[in-house]
Amino acid sequence: MESKFRTTEISNPEFESNNLRFITVKTPNLQGRGDICVFVPPMKDLTNVPIVTLLHGVYGSAWIWAHKAGVHLTALKMMQEGKIKPIVLAMPSDGLWGDGSAYLPHNNKNFESWIVEDVVNAVIENIDCTSSTSDLFITGLSMGGFGALHLGAKYGNKYKAISGHSSITNKNQMPLFVEEDENQYNQVHSSDEDVLETILKNRAELPYLRFDCGKDDLLIEHNRLLHQQLDEADINHTYEEFEGAHEWPYWQEHIQDSLLFFSQFVTN
Repeated sequence: MESKFRTTEISNPEFESNNLRFITVKTPNLQGRGDICVFVPPMKDLTNVPIVTLLHGVYGSAWIWAHKAGVHLTALKMMQEGKIKPIVLAMPSDGLWGDGSAYLPHNNKNFESWIVEDVVNAVIENIDCTSSTSDLFITGLSMGGFGALHLGAKYGNKYKAISGHSSITNKNQMPLFVEEDENQYNQVHSSDEDVLETILKNRAELPYLRFDCGKDDLLIEHNRLLHQQLDEADINHTYEEFEGAHEWPYWQEHIQDSLLFFSQFVTN
């Protein structure tokens, strides 16, 4: 299979820790290199394993889901207990623009295509237990929740199910977290800036959808409004609220809800 990337570097399994690997590829979408941290389940003879993309929030990078939430350890424990089927976790950087790229195309870089195309292709090319028939899922936290819900809805023919934690629901909430001016996220299509609009625009081909938020989160009212609007639009979804705020202990705990949700829809 011919590589879709000019250059690819992957870590040596001899030096792996806790089944984590690291991939760096050069892509025109970023006009340079992008990093992906990948958890590969240690079970033998796995094929066509589902790929779950986990998107980080502002200030983060490819390492943060693993090394601030231990998501790879959580996933492995859930597999060993029979709660979920084996999955590969793909944890990319967002492209490392400013405090956060919002996973949208802007400033002559396509952070959207980096996630939807490059990350999946890089994993399939480099991780033997995955393939072009692997089921795809996407989730994320905060800005990553926005990315997961927006990209998952926009590319519903690609992802089986999507989930968001403590999600930004509209690009106009980015200034709550970043120092960059909102106008620098110079989107061409306004419908790409709002999760509800993206969902309504693509309602004929939506993946299975869930999202949650902590009751003390600064984004709780935005998530409640999205839930209400989806109900009013008769869009099937699951929305949950839990104790907690916009913080890593919340995401460390509730990523389990996304993994359990995704496991229902694994076909391979």
